[in-house]
Amino acid sequence: MGAIILVGTQWGDEGKGKATDLLADDVDYVVRYQGGNNAGHTIIVGDVTLKLHLVPSGVMYDSVTPVIGDGVVLDPGVLLTELDELVEKGLDVSDLKISGNAHLIMPYHRELDAVTERYLGRQRLGTTKRGIGPTYADKAARVGLRVQDLYDMKIFRQKLDAVLKEKNAVLSRVYNRLPMKGADIETEYAVYAERLRPYIADTVTLLHDALERGKTILLEGAQGTLLDLDHGTYPFVTSSNPVAGGALTGAGLGPKDVDQVIGVTKAYVTRVGTGPFPTELHGAEGDRLIDLGGEFGVTTGRRRRVGWFDAVLARYAARVNGLTEHFLTKLDVLGDFDTVKLCRAYRYQGDEYDHFPPHQSIFHHAEPVYEEHPGWRTDLSQVTRYADLPKQAQAYVDRLEELSGVPIRWVSVGPARVQTLDRE
Repeated sequence: MGAIILVGTQWGDEGKGKATDLLADDVDYVVRYQGGNNAGHTIIVGDVTLKLHLVPSGVMYDSVTPVIGDGVVLDPGVLLTELDELVEKGLDVSDLKISGNAHLIMPYHRELDAVTERYLGRQRLGTTKRGIGPTYADKAARVGLRVQDLYDMKIFRQKLDAVLKEKNAVLSRVYNRLPMKGADIETEYAVYAERLRPYIADTVTLLHDALERGKTILLEGAQGTLLDLDHGTYPFVTSSNPVAGGALTGAGLGPKDVDQVIGVTKAYVTRVGTGPFPTELHGAEGDRLIDLGGEFGVTTGRRRRVGWFDAVLARYAARVNGLTEHFLTKLDVLGDFDTVKLCRAYRYQGDEYDHFPPHQSIFHHAEPVYEEHPGWRTDLSQVTRYADLPKQAQAYVDRLEELSGVPIRWVSVGPARVQTLDRE
Protein backbone atom coordinates (compact mmCIF):
# COMPACT_ATOMS: atom_id res chain seq x y z
CA MET A 1 0.00 0.00 0.00
CA GLY A 2 1.11 3.59 -0.52
CA ALA A 3 -0.06 7.11 -1.15
CA ILE A 4 -2.88 8.29 -3.39
CA ILE A 5 -2.91 11.90 -4.58
CA LEU A 6 -6.28 13.50 -5.28
CA VAL A 7 -6.13 16.71 -7.32
CA GLY A 8 -8.56 19.05 -9.01
CA THR A 9 -7.96 19.30 -12.74
CA GLN A 10 -9.71 22.62 -13.40
CA TRP A 11 -10.05 25.85 -11.36
CA GLY A 12 -11.19 24.07 -8.21
CA ASP A 13 -14.74 23.23 -7.09
CA GLU A 14 -14.64 19.94 -9.02
CA GLY A 15 -16.15 17.85 -6.21
CA LYS A 16 -12.99 16.63 -4.45
CA GLY A 17 -14.85 16.30 -1.15
CA LYS A 18 -17.13 13.64 -2.54
CA ALA A 19 -14.22 11.79 -4.12
CA THR A 20 -12.35 11.81 -0.81
CA ASP A 21 -15.44 10.57 0.98
CA LEU A 22 -15.82 7.67 -1.45
CA LEU A 23 -12.17 6.65 -1.14
CA ALA A 24 -12.10 7.02 2.65
CA ASP A 25 -13.28 3.43 3.17
CA ASP A 26 -9.98 2.16 1.80
CA VAL A 27 -7.47 4.57 3.36
CA ASP A 28 -6.01 5.07 6.81
CA TYR A 29 -4.89 8.71 6.64
CA VAL A 30 -6.30 11.72 4.78
CA VAL A 31 -3.80 14.57 4.48
CA ARG A 32 -4.52 18.15 3.52
CA TYR A 33 -1.27 19.28 1.90
CA GLN A 34 -1.68 22.95 0.85
CA GLY A 35 -3.93 25.99 0.90
CA GLY A 36 -5.89 27.34 3.82
CA ASN A 37 -9.45 28.30 4.60
CA ASN A 38 -9.78 29.77 1.12
CA ALA A 39 -10.99 26.33 0.03
CA GLY A 40 -14.08 24.31 0.82
CA HIS A 41 -15.12 20.67 0.51
CA THR A 42 -18.73 19.54 0.76
CA ILE A 43 -19.40 15.99 1.97
CA ILE A 44 -22.83 14.37 2.13
CA VAL A 45 -23.19 11.11 4.03
CA GLY A 46 -26.77 10.05 4.66
CA ASP A 47 -28.54 13.00 6.24
CA VAL A 48 -25.32 14.72 7.28
CA THR A 49 -23.84 17.50 5.14
CA LEU A 50 -20.43 18.88 6.08
CA LYS A 51 -18.79 21.95 4.59
CA LEU A 52 -15.12 21.74 5.53
CA HIS A 53 -12.49 24.43 5.01
CA LEU A 54 -9.40 23.30 6.90
CA VAL A 55 -10.14 19.92 8.48
CA PRO A 56 -9.36 17.03 6.09
CA SER A 57 -12.41 15.19 4.78
CA GLY A 58 -11.43 11.95 6.51
CA VAL A 59 -12.59 13.39 9.85
CA MET A 60 -15.96 11.72 9.31
CA TYR A 61 -14.56 8.23 9.76
CA ASP A 62 -13.30 6.65 12.97
CA SER A 63 -10.86 4.49 11.02
CA VAL A 64 -9.21 7.49 9.32
CA THR A 65 -6.62 9.82 10.85
CA PRO A 66 -6.97 13.36 9.43
CA VAL A 67 -3.69 15.27 9.01
CA ILE A 68 -2.94 18.93 8.27
CA GLY A 69 0.47 18.92 6.63
CA ASP A 70 3.46 21.26 6.42
CA GLY A 71 2.26 23.00 3.26
CA VAL A 72 -1.00 24.32 4.74
CA VAL A 73 -1.40 27.88 6.05
CA LEU A 74 -3.47 27.80 9.20
CA ASP A 75 -5.85 30.34 10.70
CA PRO A 76 -6.14 28.98 14.26
CA GLY A 77 -9.39 30.76 15.04
CA VAL A 78 -11.07 29.39 11.93
CA LEU A 79 -9.78 25.87 12.59
CA LEU A 80 -10.99 25.84 16.20
CA THR A 81 -14.42 27.13 15.19
CA GLU A 82 -14.64 24.38 12.58
CA LEU A 83 -13.62 21.74 15.13
CA ASP A 84 -16.25 23.02 17.58
CA GLU A 85 -18.92 22.76 14.89
CA LEU A 86 -17.89 19.20 14.09
CA VAL A 87 -18.06 18.22 17.76
CA GLU A 88 -21.56 19.73 17.95
CA LYS A 89 -22.53 17.40 15.09
CA GLY A 90 -21.34 14.44 17.16
CA LEU A 91 -18.02 13.84 15.40
CA ASP A 92 -14.84 12.83 17.22
CA VAL A 93 -11.99 15.15 16.18
CA SER A 94 -9.44 13.94 18.73
CA ASP A 95 -7.38 12.07 16.11
CA LEU A 96 -6.61 15.21 14.10
CA LYS A 97 -2.86 15.80 13.63
CA ILE A 98 -1.39 19.21 12.76
CA SER A 99 2.14 19.79 11.53
CA GLY A 100 4.23 22.12 13.64
CA ASN A 101 5.78 23.36 10.39
CA ALA A 102 2.50 24.72 9.01
CA HIS A 103 2.53 28.51 8.78
CA LEU A 104 0.14 30.69 10.76
CA ILE A 105 -2.23 33.18 9.19
CA MET A 106 -1.93 36.32 11.30
CA PRO A 107 -4.34 39.26 11.67
CA TYR A 108 -2.12 41.50 9.54
CA HIS A 109 -2.25 38.93 6.73
CA ARG A 110 -6.03 39.17 6.56
CA GLU A 111 -5.94 42.95 6.73
CA LEU A 112 -3.32 43.26 4.00
CA ASP A 113 -5.22 40.83 1.79
CA ALA A 114 -8.39 42.90 2.04
CA VAL A 115 -6.84 46.35 1.55
CA THR A 116 -4.61 45.20 -1.30
CA GLU A 117 -7.60 43.84 -3.23
CA ARG A 118 -9.45 47.14 -2.77
CA TYR A 119 -6.36 49.07 -3.80
CA LEU A 120 -6.00 47.07 -7.02
CA GLY A 121 -9.52 48.00 -8.09
CA ARG A 122 -10.33 46.60 -11.52
CA GLN A 123 -6.99 44.76 -11.54
CA ARG A 124 -7.89 42.78 -8.42
CA LEU A 125 -7.18 39.05 -8.40
CA GLY A 126 -10.42 37.95 -6.77
CA THR A 127 -8.90 36.50 -3.60
CA THR A 128 -11.05 35.27 -0.72
CA LYS A 129 -9.47 37.93 1.56
CA ARG A 130 -8.62 35.23 4.11
CA GLY A 131 -4.95 36.23 4.28
CA ILE A 132 -3.70 33.22 2.31
CA GLY A 133 -1.50 35.05 -0.21
CA PRO A 134 0.24 37.34 2.31
CA THR A 135 0.95 34.33 4.54
CA TYR A 136 2.60 32.40 1.72
CA ALA A 137 4.50 35.56 0.76
CA ASP A 138 5.92 35.80 4.28
CA LYS A 139 6.75 32.10 4.17
CA ALA A 140 8.80 32.64 1.00
CA ALA A 141 10.39 35.76 2.50
CA ARG A 142 11.32 33.69 5.60
CA VAL A 143 9.56 36.01 8.03
CA GLY A 144 6.52 33.81 8.66
CA LEU A 145 5.44 32.40 12.00
CA ARG A 146 4.79 28.69 12.27
CA VAL A 147 2.56 26.58 14.47
CA GLN A 148 5.58 25.40 16.48
CA ASP A 149 6.38 29.02 17.39
CA LEU A 150 3.21 29.08 19.51
CA TYR A 151 4.93 26.85 22.06
CA ASP A 152 7.76 29.24 22.84
CA MET A 153 6.11 32.60 23.38
CA LYS A 154 9.45 34.35 23.74
CA ILE A 155 10.39 33.31 20.20
CA PHE A 156 6.85 33.99 18.99
CA ARG A 157 6.94 37.56 20.32
CA GLN A 158 10.42 38.27 18.97
CA LYS A 159 9.41 37.15 15.48
CA LEU A 160 6.09 38.97 15.74
CA ASP A 161 7.65 42.28 16.79
CA ALA A 162 10.19 42.07 13.98
CA VAL A 163 7.59 41.50 11.28
CA LEU A 164 5.10 43.99 12.74
CA LYS A 165 7.54 46.87 12.16
CA GLU A 166 7.25 46.34 8.42
CA LYS A 167 3.57 45.36 8.35
CA ASN A 168 2.43 48.33 10.44
CA ALA A 169 4.48 50.71 8.31
CA VAL A 170 2.73 49.42 5.19
CA LEU A 171 -0.72 49.41 6.77
CA SER A 172 -0.44 52.95 8.15
CA ARG A 173 1.60 54.75 5.50
CA VAL A 174 0.34 53.08 2.34
CA TYR A 175 -3.22 52.10 3.21
CA ASN A 176 -3.99 54.59 6.01
CA ARG A 177 -4.94 51.81 8.44
CA LEU A 178 -4.34 51.69 12.17
CA PRO A 179 -1.20 49.79 13.25
CA MET A 180 -1.64 46.48 15.06
CA LYS A 181 -0.43 45.84 18.60
CA GLY A 182 1.88 42.92 19.25
CA ALA A 183 0.59 42.42 22.80
CA ASP A 184 -2.99 41.95 21.58
CA ILE A 185 -1.93 39.42 18.97
CA GLU A 186 0.24 37.54 21.49
CA THR A 187 -2.67 37.27 23.92
CA GLU A 188 -5.02 36.00 21.22
CA TYR A 189 -2.61 33.40 19.86
CA ALA A 190 -1.57 32.17 23.30
CA VAL A 191 -5.18 31.08 23.82
CA TYR A 192 -5.14 29.30 20.46
CA ALA A 193 -1.91 27.55 21.42
CA GLU A 194 -3.40 25.87 24.46
CA ARG A 195 -6.42 24.62 22.55
CA LEU A 196 -4.34 23.34 19.65
CA ARG A 197 -1.67 21.65 21.78
CA PRO A 198 -3.25 18.13 21.79
CA TYR A 199 -3.27 18.03 17.98
CA ILE A 200 0.33 19.05 17.21
CA ALA A 201 2.52 16.27 15.82
CA ASP A 202 5.57 15.48 13.71
CA THR A 203 3.39 14.66 10.72
CA VAL A 204 6.24 13.77 8.35
CA THR A 205 7.48 11.02 10.68
CA LEU A 206 3.87 9.98 11.33
CA LEU A 207 3.17 9.47 7.63
CA HIS A 208 6.41 7.66 6.84
CA ASP A 209 5.89 5.32 9.78
CA ALA A 210 2.39 4.66 8.47
CA LEU A 211 3.71 3.74 5.02
CA GLU A 212 6.26 1.39 6.56
CA ARG A 213 3.38 -0.37 8.36
CA GLY A 214 1.55 -0.87 5.06
CA LYS A 215 -1.03 1.85 5.61
CA THR A 216 -2.69 3.84 2.82
CA ILE A 217 -2.50 7.63 2.72
CA LEU A 218 -4.80 9.89 0.69
CA LEU A 219 -3.31 13.30 -0.09
CA GLU A 220 -6.21 15.71 -0.51
CA GLY A 221 -5.60 18.88 -2.49
CA ALA A 222 -7.50 22.14 -2.33
CA GLN A 223 -8.31 24.34 -5.35
CA GLY A 224 -7.22 22.96 -8.74
CA THR A 225 -4.48 22.65 -11.35
CA LEU A 226 -5.29 25.91 -13.16
CA LEU A 227 -4.98 27.78 -9.86
CA ASP A 228 -1.48 26.45 -9.22
CA LEU A 229 1.05 29.21 -8.55
CA ASP A 230 3.52 27.85 -11.12
CA HIS A 231 1.30 26.02 -13.59
CA GLY A 232 -2.00 27.91 -13.45
CA THR A 233 -3.43 30.94 -15.24
CA TYR A 234 -1.05 33.37 -13.54
CA PRO A 235 -1.64 35.88 -11.95
CA PHE A 236 -5.21 34.67 -11.40
CA VAL A 237 -4.05 31.79 -9.24
CA THR A 238 -3.74 30.78 -5.62
CA SER A 239 -0.48 31.18 -3.67
CA SER A 240 0.35 27.49 -3.29
CA ASN A 241 0.81 24.38 -5.43
CA PRO A 242 -2.37 22.27 -5.67
CA VAL A 243 -0.80 20.00 -8.31
CA ALA A 244 0.50 16.51 -7.54
CA GLY A 245 4.05 17.77 -7.05
CA GLY A 246 2.79 20.10 -4.34
CA ALA A 247 1.31 17.12 -2.53
CA LEU A 248 4.78 15.68 -2.02
CA THR A 249 6.35 18.86 -0.66
CA GLY A 250 3.27 19.75 1.38
CA ALA A 251 3.10 16.36 3.08
CA GLY A 252 6.81 15.50 3.19
CA LEU A 253 6.64 12.39 0.99
CA GLY A 254 8.69 11.33 -2.04
CA PRO A 255 7.66 10.25 -5.56
CA LYS A 256 8.32 6.56 -4.87
CA ASP A 257 5.65 6.65 -2.14
CA VAL A 258 2.84 7.39 -4.61
CA ASP A 259 0.76 4.65 -6.26
CA GLN A 260 -2.09 6.62 -7.85
CA VAL A 261 -2.84 10.18 -8.94
CA ILE A 262 -6.58 10.72 -9.34
CA GLY A 263 -7.85 13.81 -11.12
CA VAL A 264 -11.28 15.10 -10.12
CA THR A 265 -12.97 16.63 -13.15
CA LYS A 266 -16.37 18.21 -13.66
CA ALA A 267 -18.38 17.25 -16.74
CA TYR A 268 -18.30 20.99 -17.48
CA VAL A 269 -16.00 23.74 -16.14
CA THR A 270 -16.38 26.39 -13.45
CA ARG A 271 -14.20 29.02 -11.87
CA VAL A 272 -14.59 31.64 -9.15
CA GLY A 273 -13.15 35.12 -9.39
CA THR A 274 -11.46 36.88 -12.26
CA GLY A 275 -9.23 35.55 -15.02
CA PRO A 276 -9.48 34.10 -18.54
CA PHE A 277 -12.03 31.37 -19.27
CA PRO A 278 -12.23 30.33 -22.96
CA THR A 279 -15.42 28.23 -22.77
CA GLU A 280 -17.34 30.52 -20.40
CA LEU A 281 -21.11 30.69 -20.96
CA HIS A 282 -23.00 33.95 -20.58
CA GLY A 283 -26.67 34.85 -20.59
CA ALA A 284 -29.57 32.45 -20.14
CA GLU A 285 -27.57 29.31 -20.95
CA GLY A 286 -24.93 30.11 -18.34
CA ASP A 287 -27.58 31.02 -15.75
CA ARG A 288 -29.30 27.73 -16.41
CA LEU A 289 -26.13 25.72 -15.83
CA ILE A 290 -25.40 27.64 -12.62
CA ASP A 291 -28.88 26.94 -11.29
CA LEU A 292 -28.86 23.26 -12.27
CA GLY A 293 -25.41 22.69 -10.79
CA GLY A 294 -25.89 24.82 -7.68
CA GLU A 295 -22.70 26.63 -8.59
CA PHE A 296 -21.98 28.81 -5.59
CA GLY A 297 -18.69 28.70 -3.66
CA VAL A 298 -18.53 26.66 -0.44
CA THR A 299 -16.18 29.14 1.24
CA THR A 300 -17.35 32.50 -0.09
CA GLY A 301 -20.85 31.82 -1.41
CA ARG A 302 -19.80 33.60 -4.60
CA ARG A 303 -21.58 32.68 -7.81
CA ARG A 304 -19.28 30.61 -9.98
CA ARG A 305 -18.65 31.26 -13.65
CA VAL A 306 -19.54 28.26 -15.82
CA GLY A 307 -18.60 26.91 -19.23
CA TRP A 308 -18.51 23.81 -21.41
CA PHE A 309 -15.96 21.08 -20.82
CA ASP A 310 -12.46 22.07 -21.94
CA ALA A 311 -10.37 19.15 -23.19
CA VAL A 312 -7.31 21.38 -23.65
CA LEU A 313 -7.26 22.01 -19.91
CA ALA A 314 -7.95 18.33 -19.23
CA ARG A 315 -4.94 17.23 -21.29
CA TYR A 316 -2.77 19.85 -19.59
CA ALA A 317 -3.84 18.69 -16.12
CA ALA A 318 -3.17 15.08 -17.08
CA ARG A 319 0.41 15.94 -18.04
CA VAL A 320 1.23 18.30 -15.17
CA ASN A 321 -0.10 15.91 -12.53
CA GLY A 322 0.80 12.56 -14.10
CA LEU A 323 -2.81 11.41 -13.71
CA THR A 324 -3.51 7.69 -13.60
CA GLU A 325 -7.32 8.01 -13.65
CA HIS A 326 -10.21 10.45 -13.53
CA PHE A 327 -13.13 10.88 -11.17
CA LEU A 328 -15.83 12.62 -13.26
CA THR A 329 -18.42 14.64 -11.35
CA LYS A 330 -21.79 16.28 -12.06
CA LEU A 331 -22.63 14.40 -15.23
CA ASP A 332 -26.25 14.52 -14.04
CA VAL A 333 -26.31 18.33 -14.31
CA LEU A 334 -26.06 18.13 -18.11
CA GLY A 335 -29.16 15.93 -18.33
CA ASP A 336 -31.42 18.92 -18.97
CA PHE A 337 -29.74 20.02 -22.22
CA ASP A 338 -30.78 19.02 -25.75
CA THR A 339 -27.17 19.24 -26.87
CA VAL A 340 -23.89 19.45 -24.95
CA LYS A 341 -20.68 20.97 -26.22
CA LEU A 342 -17.06 20.29 -25.44
CA CYS A 343 -13.97 22.21 -26.47
CA ARG A 344 -11.39 20.01 -28.22
CA ALA A 345 -8.91 22.81 -29.12
CA TYR A 346 -8.33 26.59 -29.21
CA ARG A 347 -8.02 28.83 -32.24
CA TYR A 348 -5.97 32.03 -32.24
CA GLN A 349 -5.01 34.11 -35.28
CA GLY A 350 -5.58 31.17 -37.60
CA ASP A 351 -3.57 28.66 -35.57
CA GLU A 352 -5.10 25.77 -33.66
CA TYR A 353 -3.82 24.68 -30.24
CA ASP A 354 -4.47 21.16 -28.95
CA HIS A 355 -2.42 21.84 -25.83
CA PHE A 356 -2.21 24.70 -23.37
CA PRO A 357 -0.86 27.79 -25.21
CA PRO A 358 2.72 28.86 -24.44
CA HIS A 359 1.80 32.53 -23.89
CA GLN A 360 -0.88 34.02 -21.66
CA SER A 361 -2.08 36.45 -24.35
CA ILE A 362 -3.02 33.51 -26.57
CA PHE A 363 -5.00 31.93 -23.75
CA HIS A 364 -6.74 35.21 -22.93
CA HIS A 365 -7.94 35.64 -26.51
CA ALA A 366 -8.31 32.03 -27.64
CA GLU A 367 -11.56 30.93 -29.23
CA PRO A 368 -12.79 27.44 -28.34
CA VAL A 369 -13.15 24.89 -31.12
CA TYR A 370 -16.30 23.01 -30.14
CA GLU A 371 -17.74 19.60 -30.75
CA GLU A 372 -21.50 19.31 -30.30
CA HIS A 373 -22.98 16.10 -28.91
CA PRO A 374 -26.60 15.01 -28.48
CA GLY A 375 -27.95 15.38 -24.96
CA TRP A 376 -29.78 12.62 -23.14
CA ARG A 377 -32.66 14.57 -21.56
CA THR A 378 -32.81 12.05 -18.73
CA ASP A 379 -32.57 12.26 -14.93
CA LEU A 380 -29.44 10.26 -14.09
CA SER A 381 -29.72 10.55 -10.30
CA GLN A 382 -31.30 7.11 -9.84
CA VAL A 383 -28.91 5.21 -12.13
CA THR A 384 -26.85 2.68 -10.17
CA ARG A 385 -24.82 0.98 -12.94
CA TYR A 386 -22.73 2.66 -15.60
CA ALA A 387 -24.14 0.30 -18.24
CA ASP A 388 -27.61 1.70 -17.50
CA LEU A 389 -26.71 5.25 -18.46
CA PRO A 390 -28.28 6.51 -21.69
CA LYS A 391 -26.10 5.76 -24.70
CA GLN A 392 -25.67 9.49 -25.36
CA ALA A 393 -24.29 10.00 -21.84
CA GLN A 394 -21.92 7.06 -22.24
CA ALA A 395 -20.74 8.43 -25.58
CA TYR A 396 -20.04 11.80 -23.96
CA VAL A 397 -17.99 10.17 -21.19
CA ASP A 398 -16.09 8.07 -23.74
CA ARG A 399 -15.24 11.21 -25.70
CA LEU A 400 -14.00 13.05 -22.60
CA GLU A 401 -11.81 10.08 -21.80
CA GLU A 402 -10.44 9.95 -25.34
CA LEU A 403 -9.66 13.67 -25.46
CA SER A 404 -8.07 13.83 -22.00
CA GLY A 405 -5.98 10.71 -22.56
CA VAL A 406 -6.72 9.39 -19.05
CA PRO A 407 -9.17 6.60 -18.10
CA ILE A 408 -12.36 7.74 -16.37
CA ARG A 409 -12.80 5.30 -13.49
CA TRP A 410 -15.73 6.87 -11.61
CA VAL A 411 -18.75 8.85 -12.82
CA SER A 412 -20.82 10.86 -10.34
CA VAL A 413 -24.54 11.35 -11.03
CA GLY A 414 -25.47 13.20 -7.84
CA PRO A 415 -24.04 14.59 -4.59
CA ALA A 416 -24.55 11.49 -2.42
CA ARG A 417 -21.95 8.76 -2.07
CA VAL A 418 -24.28 6.12 -3.56
CA GLN A 419 -24.69 8.26 -6.68
CA THR A 420 -21.29 7.17 -8.00
CA LEU A 421 -20.81 4.69 -10.81
CA ASP A 422 -17.62 2.62 -10.94
CA ARG A 423 -16.73 1.73 -14.54
CA GLU A 424 -14.47 -1.15 -13.54
